[in-house]
Amino acid sequence: MLHPAPVSQLLDLCLWCFTKNISRYITDIKPLPPNIKDRLIRIMSLQGQITDSNISEILHPEVQTLDLQSCDISDTALLHLCNCRKLKKLNLNSSKENRISITTKGIKAVASSCSYLHEASLKRCCSLTDEGVLALARNCRLLKIVDLGGCLGITDVSLHALGENCFFLQSVDFSATQVSDNGVVALVSGPCAKKLEEIHMGHCVNLTDESVEAVLTRCPQIHILLFHGCPLITDHSREVLEQLVGPNKLKQVTWTAY
Repeated sequence: MLHPAPVSQLLDLCLWCFTKNISRYITDIKPLPPNIKDRLIRIMSLQGQITDSNISEILHPEVQTLDLQSCDISDTALLHLCNCRKLKKLNLNSSKENRISITTKGIKAVASSCSYLHEASLKRCCSLTDEGVLALARNCRLLKIVDLGGCLGITDVSLHALGENCFFLQSVDFSATQVSDNGVVALVSGPCAKKLEEIHMGHCVNLTDESVEAVLTRCPQIHILLFHGCPLITDHSREVLEQLVGPNKLKQVTWTAY
């Protein structure tokens, strides 16, 4: 009698071999049961094999996690998520180059269908605008983690929307964007302030000491605060840090001395 672990390993091995000739068998994927599709999605995601043309074959209504950071997709692929209403985690991060094929249109489609979304990772999706983030904030109110790092099209409007609508937000990254102190203050003035644990706002050239002080005074659970590469932030922020934060509270903090 085979034990569950070897059977599982054998199944994964078969699926890895299957993906080597995925173009030949793509039409055979659709009837597969959800548990097999989930394994196939994971393998194809790692290999960057999910595309606009095949994503409709591998998705199923029960899918909860979708990691597409290594896949070359566009808004066309995101439109197929309309039936994935249980989706909780979506990773569209681009680790190297800007991703221009994901735009506000695609993110609005996701927001309208995936109201149970907990994590939205959109790093370097530079075609995304405030309109897309606004849709996410208003329709996906269970969001806990949002990564907008390097999304050059977003402004304070996005932070206002997240602060006002996302009560459960714990981690937010808006590094290397054009946001200002007004946006940060609005974010930490919302109901999520009590739950925020991690904020990445490095390389935001418009931020000043006001942003750092607002985070430190209004977010009692903050453990990670990154504000390096912000030329308008001065030594005053370091002094505020020492005054307001206990020695064991912050796990990670970064800033740049100019």
